[in-house]
Amino acid sequence: MSTKLHLGTRKGLFEVERGPSGWGVSRVSFTGVQVPMLLPDARDGTLFAAVEHGHFGSKFHASTDGGATWEERACPAYPPKPEGTPDVMCPMRQKPIPWSLEKVWALEAGGANEPGVLWCGTIPGGLFKSTDGGASWTLNEPLWNMPERAKWFGGGYDYPGIHSVLVDPRDSNRILIGVSCGGVWETLDGGQSWKVYGEGLEADYMPPGLQGDPGIQDVHRLAWCPGAPDNLWIQHHSGVFASADGAHTWKRFRNTDPSDFGFVVAVHPTDPNTVWFVPGEKDDQRLPTGASLCVMRTRDGGQTFEPLRSGLPQDHAYHLVYRHCLDVSADGRTLAFGSTTGSVWISEDGGDSWQRLSADLPPVYCVRFAR
Repeated sequence: MSTKLHLGTRKGLFEVERGPSGWGVSRVSFTGVQVPMLLPDARDGTLFAAVEHGHFGSKFHASTDGGATWEERACPAYPPKPEGTPDVMCPMRQKPIPWSLEKVWALEAGGANEPGVLWCGTIPGGLFKSTDGGASWTLNEPLWNMPERAKWFGGGYDYPGIHSVLVDPRDSNRILIGVSCGGVWETLDGGQSWKVYGEGLEADYMPPGLQGDPGIQDVHRLAWCPGAPDNLWIQHHSGVFASADGAHTWKRFRNTDPSDFGFVVAVHPTDPNTVWFVPGEKDDQRLPTGASLCVMRTRDGGQTFEPLRSGLPQDHAYHLVYRHCLDVSADGRTLAFGSTTGSVWISEDGGDSWQRLSADLPPVYCVRFAR
């Protein structure tokens, strides 16, 4: 059973541990500062945190002693725009997409055979790589320079963003990314070239004839089963989708109970048929269905979905759960999620029942178990 959890919030980074009397907050770092993204690196135990200092912008920090002390490292930075390079216009805002960091929106470790390699997804749609543990970063220019990027647009935020980065445990040169709104992209050569996949994805919000375009899909969250990485799941703006062929083709599920809308999805580490979601109302309401909070689970690969409610508030519950705020530990039974209301729940039985850690934390942006 995992015994340590990290929470990135509107007012700091919270470390949560399980002790003899249960789960509780054991440490707070960056008090009062936004922590939109964090990464407990299972390769060497380093804890990385992206922080947003308001007027001073985004910063990047690392801890090699479990969060007791921190050192600042480099933050991804876009290179100057080359003279004569045409603007890429945001289709929704009809403004040029900036060559500057708006937000760190994904942070993932490279392969087990790549010490020091990190991947960072950002708004406005750039993917960065570090080979030295965050001491320096390089923009992945093959992706940034793709003509197809002109289709991407913001989904919730003003500009497009890369929020999901998956590094294949069998081959660290194979990487998948999820873009909102820009679909699912794959590289087989470590980022030198990219291809979009999305047969079967459907964007109900687009005009007829464009709903199946893979380059405009609003992937809210992309996740896979680490023990079977050809099996992937998407919580999409338009529904729940799964792939059994490495993200090349997708199947849509319409039997979800109580809703097919939401932002998060987490897959069991070894069983690709067991998946958890936090469903809600769309489009402008963005609250639990019927103001009754539940976690939705399938254990048969999407043939059936069940709402799990034990321990969760069922009346006047207005908790929005962001796309990085549900995680499942390596044991496949311990789960945690946090909401914009500052509430955090933990389950130790695969979601059958939940206990509330706190209702008094700042709004939660990211939830990750120590690996």
